[in-house]
Amino acid sequence: MSLELLPMLASAALLGLLGGGHCIGMCGGLMGALNLGLAPRSPRHRLLLLLASQLGRVLSYALAGLLIGLLGMAAAHSQAQALSGMRTLAALLLIAMGLYLADWWRGLVHLERLGQGLWRRLQPLVRRLLPVRSAWAALALGAVWGWLPCGLVYSSLMWAASQGDALTSAGLMMAFGVGTWPALLMAALAGHGALGWLRRRKVRMGAGIWVIAFGVWSLPWWHGAGHALAH
Repeated sequence: MSLELLPMLASAALLGLLGGGHCIGMCGGLMGALNLGLAPRSPRHRLLLLLASQLGRVLSYALAGLLIGLLGMAAAHSQAQALSGMRTLAALLLIAMGLYLADWWRGLVHLERLGQGLWRRLQPLVRRLLPVRSAWAALALGAVWGWLPCGLVYSSLMWAASQGDALTSAGLMMAFGVGTWPALLMAALAGHGALGWLRRRKVRMGAGIWVIAFGVWSLPWWHGAGHALAH
């Protein structure tokens, strides 16, 4: 792995971490269903099932990153303008996501409607996999969960795809998914009351400002055409 990729992986993980409050809002119902549907034999087994479900979700993110990353590669090999356009769109989506996290503008919810058709087809699988008794069932449930419509995921996917390399895109989405683990695991293990700090206005505003700044920094104009193509 190139050392140049490490800051990007860290940024992707931080993006997932800062979006924790949004993840709880989006996935809270499914996490609650998972908790109620767990059939653990012991606290250790329950933790194993939770970790397996989260791993399945991250693997779905990585697969989505790989697939959309192939489109980014095709754009990179076709013409520089196409890749630059993808990077501009990705940066604008990140800025919109920051505004959403800070609760300053919620227009990004319209983007989440794009995946609702697919999700309606996948929802019956969730019911079939409950109650969860094995790690494999938990992994499968998490893999389905990974396709839940989410503006934060879609914004991250476009940013990952704009790197112009499918494997890089998959790696970034995997790092993003791992970044969302703390909030969702805390929600499962400690309950929503322990996560009130994630919903505090100052915390949401701070996370939103960071994501907005990252989106602005991601705009190709800041780096010049040569630097943009080099990455």
